[in-house]
Amino acid sequence: MIFSYSILVLMLSLTATTINVVATTKEQELDRISALPGQPPVSFSQYSGYVTVNKKHGRALFYWFTEATASHQNKPLVLWLNGGQYSVFNTMIPRTIYLVLCVRPGCSSVAYGASEEIGPFRINTTGSSLYLNKYSWNREANVLFLESPAGVGFSYTNTSADLKDSGDNRTAKDALIFLLQWLSRFPQYKYKEFYISGESYAGRYVPQLAKEIVNYNKAHSHPIINLKGFIVGNAVIDNYYDSIGTVAYWWTHSIISDHTYRSILDHCNFTADKSTTQCDDAVYYAMNHEFGDIDQYSIYTPFCLTKINNSNRHPRLKNTLLRRRGYDPCIENYAEKYYNRPDVQKAMHANITKIPYKWTACSDTIFKNWNDSEDSMLPTYKELMAAGLKIWVFSGDTDSVVPVTATRFSLSHLNLTIKTPWYPWYTGGQVGGWTEVYHDLTFATIRGAGHEVPLFQPKRAFVLFQSFLAGKQLPRPNNTDPHTKFGW
Repeated sequence: MIFSYSILVLMLSLTATTINVVATTKEQELDRISALPGQPPVSFSQYSGYVTVNKKHGRALFYWFTEATASHQNKPLVLWLNGGQYSVFNTMIPRTIYLVLCVRPGCSSVAYGASEEIGPFRINTTGSSLYLNKYSWNREANVLFLESPAGVGFSYTNTSADLKDSGDNRTAKDALIFLLQWLSRFPQYKYKEFYISGESYAGRYVPQLAKEIVNYNKAHSHPIINLKGFIVGNAVIDNYYDSIGTVAYWWTHSIISDHTYRSILDHCNFTADKSTTQCDDAVYYAMNHEFGDIDQYSIYTPFCLTKINNSNRHPRLKNTLLRRRGYDPCIENYAEKYYNRPDVQKAMHANITKIPYKWTACSDTIFKNWNDSEDSMLPTYKELMAAGLKIWVFSGDTDSVVPVTATRFSLSHLNLTIKTPWYPWYTGGQVGGWTEVYHDLTFATIRGAGHEVPLFQPKRAFVLFQSFLAGKQLPRPNNTDPHTKFGW
């Protein structure tokens, strides 16, 4: 009798599990993308759709998931988050800090990460078709792109007040809820090695989400998110140190004069809540009279002339002259054409609520109404290093928005212990950048890359990603260590 009862319980349990798996499989199939308009044939599966993170407010986040091109069952899961955009003045926020460090949230991971940087496809100039990205990161991992917070890209909320009070805290909590819900929909990725990646304002998003996951895992005996580490590029880290490092970059790269450099340092208090007239005047003069018409995200490449005129300048637009070199600086324009097509939205299961505005790469509403933002990620970095996470920070060295000097100055205040001293790393027989390995963190530069590193230097970014996942130091030209030779 006992034996029969045990068998009955087991059968009921297996039946419930089977029903759950079938239901989950149906959810996945509803999100499956059979093919995007104008898409070349591919060997991997892709999915996109919505995950509700707050039923009461009707807040739902849009994702696009591309499985690895081969052996996806054996590859890790990587989440990519994009950050924000750059603005010189914004009266909605304290001015002193953001006159200098003006990166604010509100940009789409579909627009940038997926379509310009690490995703499998690029968009042609007319927005009519796609072509393959040779250095897509889904060659090495299953990559999940998230448009966050609600109000960015296709992500939406039915509560309009949500758009006026977004902030760091809610964004991190919503992202955790998204992951838990998404893993319930895709249970085959539970417990798989998981990494978070991103750039720019995601320098806050990424460690903040990592901290949420670490705390969640501590509170649960069998956590399903197997977080191993994160990698961030040209990352906003610390308002004060980043700001000083940014002004130093402007001066050392001859963008501003000696007089303006001294004036900014003398009059701008990067920890104050209010600006001074002298600080405002110094930065305004630099931006409007000394910078010139440069792309601040990539100071050595011309900007896109398509939408530029004397009265309307967009700082993210670049010049078409470099297409023949494999870099198309007007690529953002093509994304806005492509993702506003009804057939594309239908194929991606996007815009299901018919949001009352066009899909845009960045949301001005989110940008102007950010509610809370941590001044520094350095304490969070210390917590996450103590938790044993693998942490890599990289920096494109031609970006003046969140430049390499800002990142190095911020990281220097972690007082890290050097494991492998500074050395040049190589790919294709050329210096790909420089790196220094610490006991708890790896820092690397990518030579010749702007703010969006994989856009400007896709191969070097791919080698960086491969090394990060493998837990290996960036490649040298040979196996010898010059520091040993010189007794360092």
